[in-house]
Amino acid sequence: MVTSRTAVKPGAFAIAKADMIEGMAKGMAVLESFDTQRQRLNATLASERAGITRAAARRHLLTLTHLGYLETDGSYFWLAPKVLRFSGSYLATARLPRAIQPALNRLAAQTQESFSVAVLDGDEIVIIGRSGFEWKSSVDAKTAQARVLAYGLHLGARLPAHATSTGRILLAAKTKSEVSAWLKAKTESGNLARLTLHTVTDARKLKALIEKVRADDYCVASEEHELGVHALAVPLRDMRGHTVAALNVVSSPQRLRVDVMQKELLPLLLDTARELRSLL
Repeated sequence: MVTSRTAVKPGAFAIAKADMIEGMAKGMAVLESFDTQRQRLNATLASERAGITRAAARRHLLTLTHLGYLETDGSYFWLAPKVLRFSGSYLATARLPRAIQPALNRLAAQTQESFSVAVLDGDEIVIIGRSGFEWKSSVDAKTAQARVLAYGLHLGARLPAHATSTGRILLAAKTKSEVSAWLKAKTESGNLARLTLHTVTDARKLKALIEKVRADDYCVASEEHELGVHALAVPLRDMRGHTVAALNVVSSPQRLRVDVMQKELLPLLLDTARELRSLL
């Protein structure tokens, strides 16, 4: 017997419509409506972002607050610390973060630079592993050796895929038709945001850069996500050759030029990727 399947976003697990709990799906959509751009939402904003009615959004907001996942002042709602239970459990128990962390620690100790591993989730990359000496991208020439973490590079951080080295590595793992469809959707929705003067937002230029990444098997993104930040990334593949994540290193122009990063750090990244392959 043929069973109808619920429409799901690409890459999600399809289930029979009868097995779908619509209320749970709507509740998760409301929870996912909170991000760095919109940290506080009322019922109207949540309904717009989740694609449900205002009445339904209000009920879900109140229920999530009752359960401890949100806090409120009576009008607006925001995420409560309890939501960290999900990310904490994932980072502590999922295979991928546990497999890559020792390698990240080793790279950081060897080079005294900052390394991270990210996976793709829709239009964004999510950092699932990080280790290294922290540095600040906005340092001046007198304090260029200071290391303070560049903005947003913490565990669980979500960054736009089009403006990051790891994002382009993960996009390059898609087929050409998939990349074209992704770029078309991003262009039509106006989501190729310009984060700095150097961010590539033209779809044709971005497609060419992704194709170059596919050919080179590594990616350099210089000051596209944040001024004063260079990033170099390589793919992490499993034994079947599927790209499951991206490994990168970040530095500042004051510390390392792009050509120096490629010469000194790219071989280390590639060696680490080969070593990790049997563990992924």
